[in-house]
Amino acid sequence: MAKVVFLGLGVMGYPMAGHLRTRGGHDVTVYNRTGAKADAWVGAFGGRAAPTPREAAAGGDFVFACVGNDDDLRSVVLGPDGAFAGMKAGAIFIDHTTASAGVARELHEKAVALGLDFLDAPVSGGQAGAENGALTIMVGGNDQSFAAAEPVMQAYAKMIVHLGASGSGQLAKMVNQICIAGVVQGLAEAIHFAKSAGLDVEKTIAAISKGAAQSWQMENRWKTMAAGKFDFGFAVDWMRKDLGIVLDEGRRTGARLPLTALVDQFYADVQADGGNRWDTSSLISRLEK
Repeated sequence: MAKVVFLGLGVMGYPMAGHLRTRGGHDVTVYNRTGAKADAWVGAFGGRAAPTPREAAAGGDFVFACVGNDDDLRSVVLGPDGAFAGMKAGAIFIDHTTASAGVARELHEKAVALGLDFLDAPVSGGQAGAENGALTIMVGGNDQSFAAAEPVMQAYAKMIVHLGASGSGQLAKMVNQICIAGVVQGLAEAIHFAKSAGLDVEKTIAAISKGAAQSWQMENRWKTMAAGKFDFGFAVDWMRKDLGIVLDEGRRTGARLPLTALVDQFYADVQADGGNRWDTSSLISRLEK
């Protein structure tokens, strides 16, 4: 059992912190910007809540975070009430936020200067993966810290991969989001085409889903996409945030990402139609309006 801290109890962090308590058996302290959410978590799982990241992090062996973006991450890490100010020497900060590789490297450097360490460890698998404890975790940082943190992360993971130095986890998550964007747009067009051609969509998907066209998105989203239901996963607003990070990194490295840029604009169309909180499969909505 380790002394563990979790900062950020959103749709991902709430169940992840819960698994650290129930599956991992760890001593867990939580912090959330809205204190009522932290109190509710303690009521459900035990442990304790703290009023600031600094107070939550005090004495912790591992401090986890899962917040919204680079600025949210800095707000819980830095400053007099930030986690770094409360962490003991040798403690490890593990960040599950999907953020930029730049902020990961920045915070890693600050952590090392303070006698701490920092792993960037974004996750894939969505809300269902978090609730079921079946996330994929992509990790950047040094070998020793990864080896120490990996057994703790296993409480909510089905796969954990160490990709390399600081920032590597975030870069791998960008690869993940590039793939998802292209696959969802392809599936949206396929379903739209099948409908327009007068095919039985269910039979058509059954015919192609065990061959080369198969994907997680097809297996899990084709029915809801065909029905025009988009309340089943990662929100468009968050996907646009992630694709913005991807495109910024592409400009920095010189990577050519024409499809990703195009799908990002398609998601902007969905937002303009009021679909900010729809899940990412809602790309089909712009084809069928």
